[in-house]
Amino acid sequence: MAIPCTHFISSEKAAMENGFLLGSPNSISSPRVLTQDELKKIAAYKAVEYVESGMVIGLGTGSTAKHAVNRIGELLQQGKLTGIIGIPTSKMTHEQAVSCGIPLSDLDSYPVIDLAIDGADEVDPFMNLVKGRGGSLLREKMIESACKKFICIVDETKMVKHLGGSGLAMPVEVVPFCWKFSAQRLRNLFQDSGCVAKLRVYPESGEPFVTDNENYIIDLYFQKDIGDLDVASDTILRLPGVVEHGMFLNMATTVIVASELGITVKNK
Repeated sequence: MAIPCTHFISSEKAAMENGFLLGSPNSISSPRVLTQDELKKIAAYKAVEYVESGMVIGLGTGSTAKHAVNRIGELLQQGKLTGIIGIPTSKMTHEQAVSCGIPLSDLDSYPVIDLAIDGADEVDPFMNLVKGRGGSLLREKMIESACKKFICIVDETKMVKHLGGSGLAMPVEVVPFCWKFSAQRLRNLFQDSGCVAKLRVYPESGEPFVTDNENYIIDLYFQKDIGDLDVASDTILRLPGVVEHGMFLNMATTVIVASELGITVKNK
């Protein structure tokens, strides 16, 4: 059952503290339609409720995770959290966390992480995810595979019946060497699913998008369900030249979904 969003915004003061307001200052009882970014923020704030002082936290990347990083920084500044160590999943998140005053480290120093909070591009009914449309899938998977709990935060638009069901990209990180060869082999693997494989490029220049690890990304688009996800995952990873893919299977322990009806929390 969904928890109403207004549970978290029970007064004008609370709403102002959280940075979003459902009604006008004179009429809290007349809610307005929340934007997608406000829904993301609600999900992120709910996830941060799981954070406790002294934890090592995996800090996600993207438009939803940034709200969680900001919130953790705020709580540290307010003294409501102490002793937090953050492990960022990208250079961008590293810079954001530094600006928020979050102490940082890495997997070499902390090979076991208490909790990770990150967004997703797709979530299926079994809590499998597609991640990496922001380009940080390798570091995200390394860090989130090392955590005791992984909380995925999304708005309702990210829910799909099956991975690839949104018609948007399922990213695969590849080495730059002979990337066209890798793209063709990936396309051939899923030709029965109507797969299209495209090199990700910067829109402004048309140059290849380069990950934090100096690799390229091949975005796969499917017209049909790709079937057994474990088989698909193993098959992709066996291709020489492939570094990692964006299917995060059986990794999320909690999914928090924000919608106009409220917050839904799903646990494994």
